[in-house]
Amino acid sequence: MPDTQGSDAPAEPSRPVGRPRRSQQALLDAAAEVFVESGVDAPVREIAARAGVGVGTVYRHFPTRPELVVAVYRHQVEACAEAGPRLLAESATPEGALRAWVALFVDFLVTKHGLATALQGDAAGSDALHAYFVGRLVPVCGSLLAAARADLGPSGEEAALDGYSLLKGVGNLCIGAASDPGYDAERLVQALVSGALAPGRSPGTSPG
Repeated sequence: MPDTQGSDAPAEPSRPVGRPRRSQQALLDAAAEVFVESGVDAPVREIAARAGVGVGTVYRHFPTRPELVVAVYRHQVEACAEAGPRLLAESATPEGALRAWVALFVDFLVTKHGLATALQGDAAGSDALHAYFVGRLVPVCGSLLAAARADLGPSGEEAALDGYSLLKGVGNLCIGAASDPGYDAERLVQALVSGALAPGRSPGTSPG
């Protein structure tokens, strides 16, 4: 029978609930940096060293590499989503905020390239992460794009590309960077942003 005199029992010592979360966030930040530099197959000891912890700590939080990769992926999605409003508030212009955010998104995609291998055989997990990615980042990209267009005046408001199409285009442009170190994805992506801010034209209409 449940004890109904809980108010008379001594309170349990408070647990430092924030500390494990901070520890895990530090690991995810370190892993994301290592993945960008060395790929998702980087040794765990490299991640541990970057985070300033032992290898055992990494495995305690993330027993398998797929779990670590997925956690980093979700962590990076959240970081990208949270960066949008901050960049819009801090940048000199909305266009500058959009370009800075897209550059951040390109860095995130370097980590994402290893996700398919990590989730091999887990179609449901892959679909869920894709839905999460779209749901979090497309609205942020769309808001930044709309702000940049509004700042350009009527000509910017006529541009045809939406947030989803811009993210899809950036992703496609970044694919080549995974296998060709001479491929300048960042330059092409910024050219795409310029195109996204240009006035839209009807199909078949020539410039000028």
